[in-house]
Amino acid sequence: MRLIKVNKIYNTNSEKLHILKDVSINFEKNKFYAIMGRSGSGKSTLVNILGLLDDYTSGEYFLDEDTNVKNLNDTEKSYIRGMRIGFVFQSFYLNNNLTTIENVILPMYINKKIEKKERIAIAKKILDKLGLIDRINHLPSQLSGGEQQRVAIARALINNPDIIIADEPTGNLDSKNEKEIFDILKQISEEDKIVIVVTHNNIIKKYADVLYNIEDGIVKKVQL
Repeated sequence: MRLIKVNKIYNTNSEKLHILKDVSINFEKNKFYAIMGRSGSGKSTLVNILGLLDDYTSGEYFLDEDTNVKNLNDTEKSYIRGMRIGFVFQSFYLNNNLTTIENVILPMYINKKIEKKERIAIAKKILDKLGLIDRINHLPSQLSGGEQQRVAIARALINNPDIIIADEPTGNLDSKNEKEIFDILKQISEEDKIVIVVTHNNIIKKYADVLYNIEDGIVKKVQL
């Protein structure tokens, strides 16, 4: 997964806003990447580009050696977002009318490789790993904030993506649950996956294998 001199420019009525400036990053599996920066520095724009939620203006983005993002159509991007990338956000985005296991299973409906009868077994295995097996029939309103975020992580993992992108995943949590979520994401990064966490929280430095700071659209590697 590589970005090569990626730029993002927004054209407004009065000016051009250069949000990202020649960003080059090489992401490798089995590593935990942290991206830090102040509000307005370009973090969200970078996350949206990495997650194929937004286009870039110039440069190159390779998901792997054979997949140049600029050659993908909207259908292909949508499929990759569902199958190869797992998203975790500050807001949990759980369906309040569905139970824990129903929320986790939702992304599997696009996965034609998994038969219907296998879905529940796979979901239970992941929920058990995240300490939620006794919460599978609970609605989100019956779960704590930390539990809801663990459900969101389980949902992100359900199609076994090779990339996990977490945008301020602990922003709504207390310090105990914050540590728990970072511990989980660190463990996931050691399971042949790329984990990218965008945050303003300095505790991330304890977990990151690689740390980048973004300021005024410029990304620089920080020595840990």
